[in-house]
Amino acid sequence: MITLLHSTNAYLAMKRDVSPSTLIVFPDAKYLRTLLKECAKAFFGESDKRRCALIDGETYSDCLILPAKGAKFTVDDAARIVDESLLHPVEEEKKLFVLDAFDTASALVQNKLLKILEEPPAGVYFLLGASGEGAVLPTVLSRMRKLTVPPFSEEAVITALTRNHAGDGKLSRAAAASGGVYSLAEELLSGGDNFRIAERLFEGSELETLCREAEKIKDRGALFAALSLTARDLLFYRTGQGRFASLKGESLKKLASGYPEGALLSAARLIQNARREVEFNASVRQALYHLGLRIQEEKTKWQKLSQ
Repeated sequence: MITLLHSTNAYLAMKRDVSPSTLIVFPDAKYLRTLLKECAKAFFGESDKRRCALIDGETYSDCLILPAKGAKFTVDDAARIVDESLLHPVEEEKKLFVLDAFDTASALVQNKLLKILEEPPAGVYFLLGASGEGAVLPTVLSRMRKLTVPPFSEEAVITALTRNHAGDGKLSRAAAASGGVYSLAEELLSGGDNFRIAERLFEGSELETLCREAEKIKDRGALFAALSLTARDLLFYRTGQGRFASLKGESLKKLASGYPEGALLSAARLIQNARREVEFNASVRQALYHLGLRIQEEKTKWQKLSQ
């Protein structure tokens, strides 16, 4: 994973030049903190192994990483940042504040830090991370350099998976469904139920039982990624382009033959709608049940139109 992070524009930019305040937007929330620490090492210079180890352990005196891992930003954290910024560095001539998951900080916390982000004291630098910029206040965005890390290519994800999961024959489908988010590819690789549920949803049988099983899946993003990839590959098979499909098997070919092209295109749109509903706290069980019904309705409609 570290090799993958070192290929990002954010890491390379932190090696080249420094800005008083930088925001890194990285879609992989699971590895955002890891990327920020790699960028912090690049900021200070990676020749000192002791310093790099301390940054990894979040114990380096001149690199304060907040909030605590797994915790939420608080007003007390913001106050600590303001107070600590007034203290001289201990070992270096500069001090770096790394603010993880800044998009989860409340407007109150962001506003409390606004002035110091705009005009840091001499020798003080800020490195902020967010998995999306939508929740970062425009007033904060306007006061710093922004580095947006695009999703990784499918080839890069496969290469990284190969290094960490050598011998697994499902790397290609996990990378294809991940959308360039490495942690999602790992989840898809370990969660075989996602693809099994996706195929069964298109079969349209035992929908209530299927939805109860799907409700137990922890990573909803992985489930909907599997659904999207299944819809895409069914369309490949239906249009005679099965060679481009990531999911292989006679069962998929047979399933695709029963779906008109229009129904599969509609299914892809319906999956995205269901995904957004779940992101806004809709019940996974209800969203999938409704999705399954709508897909079968589209299938019937398009079959009638094609007769």
